[in-house]
Amino acid sequence: LSVESQYLTHYLYYSWQRALLNKDSNFEQYKQAAENFMCKILPYSPSSSTQYTQGGLMYKLPQSNLQYVTSITFLLTTYAKYMKATRHNFSCGNSVIVPNALISVSKRQVDYILGDNPIRMSYMVGFGSNFPKRIHHRASSLPSHALLSHSLGCNGGFQSFYTQNPNPNILTGAIVGGPNQNDGYPDQRDDYSHSEPATYINAAFVGPLAYFASGKSA
Repeated sequence: LSVESQYLTHYLYYSWQRALLNKDSNFEQYKQAAENFMCKILPYSPSSSTQYTQGGLMYKLPQSNLQYVTSITFLLTTYAKYMKATRHNFSCGNSVIVPNALISVSKRQVDYILGDNPIRMSYMVGFGSNFPKRIHHRASSLPSHALLSHSLGCNGGFQSFYTQNPNPNILTGAIVGGPNQNDGYPDQRDDYSHSEPATYINAAFVGPLAYFASGKSA
């Protein structure tokens, strides 16, 4: 990092820390907005407006639904850490919400994505024994150039696209769009809404994974 980048990183970090722990101006307004949002996420909250599948996954839209799940899981885990650091609870109606309530919901989503779901499918490619084999990803689905006797043109990949064979290249660690609202996953390349991986799905998942990998299950 350049000196300027390091300065900006430190400034943003300490500004965030100061806002949360020292209660800068407007903090209460932001805190209330955050807690209202949490109340709409928690399944047992009287003001909950979040849909869950029968298997327990948050469900918003058919297109790459796991982007919403990983993002909300990151927010739940982050806010729970703040609550623990400041010994803070909040209320959703008559229900008192403690940090572990957020952690519990967050962990359930992480477990679901990694295979604890009705079809025992890990939605992280390469993790576990049952994961998506036909993801919507060009480099993963095309054979290695070293194995081909000819070059592929712009339209040369469709034979690989439409085959039912598993992708020859495993995109280890990628998270696909996820299951449908009935907890089903057809594992088809052309079903990009469910089978396409994306960095914005993975990015938000790193924080919760690091938290739980450190042994902080609650």
